[in-house]
Amino acid sequence: MTPTALRENVDREMREKLQPMRYSKKEQLALACRMLAAEGHWANGLAGQITARGDEPDTYLTLRFGLGADEATPESFIVTDGELRALDGVSMPNPATRFHLWVYKHHPKVESIVHTHPEGVSALSMIGRTIEISHMDATPFFENCAHLPEWPGLPITDDEGRIISQALGDKRALLLAHHGLLTAGHTIAESAVLALWMEQAAQVQLKAAAVGTIRPVPPELARESRDFLLKPSITDLTFQYFARRVLRADPTCLQASPSHPTENSR
Repeated sequence: MTPTALRENVDREMREKLQPMRYSKKEQLALACRMLAAEGHWANGLAGQITARGDEPDTYLTLRFGLGADEATPESFIVTDGELRALDGVSMPNPATRFHLWVYKHHPKVESIVHTHPEGVSALSMIGRTIEISHMDATPFFENCAHLPEWPGLPITDDEGRIISQALGDKRALLLAHHGLLTAGHTIAESAVLALWMEQAAQVQLKAAAVGTIRPVPPELARESRDFLLKPSITDLTFQYFARRVLRADPTCLQASPSHPTENSR
């Protein structure tokens, strides 16, 4: 078979034989929190956020402020409006989530956002470097990772939201100087998997740079690899793999949890 025919056959088999995602939005968000925490994305405490569009227009799902990603369950997620006000009238979202609203407003295809400060990406952000496409595993970011070269400050006002939203452009990832990463996916699975892959790419890049000269992947091969790895079936399968790891580590993580200790009594 020709290369084109083989690729078409792989696409057909993935459509016909792979199981679609069966977790609810809140379950996916809880699993995403757990898998990102397990990979060091929330090692510094509460900094970082994950969000998704809600079921109603101009509503958003986000983790209740004060909870760590490693303790998230589906019921840990609250619904806010477009001004970051919790619709239950009681809960508080992370105020730094405000810049997500700007990304959603100006990028209608984005369904979920991850923002974290993992070690490798944070190191690159401190020296003004972005992801170099020098390995197959980094190719999802070929022509797909923007760079915000100056830190606009703590992202809790609309100014930072405007700057970050503009810097993202038409890409699905952004490396923020002196800060961390942002991934903007067409699905929750895609945003979570891109965040995992981005940190892995940063870690490998730092190790390679310490011992030699980094050689880029040829553009035509990088583009082909990117387009394959970002197929929804691939990001969904990758998400489900990490979800199984999370569930093996804590089989109860999708069950109800005790009330958050800082939550107002009702």
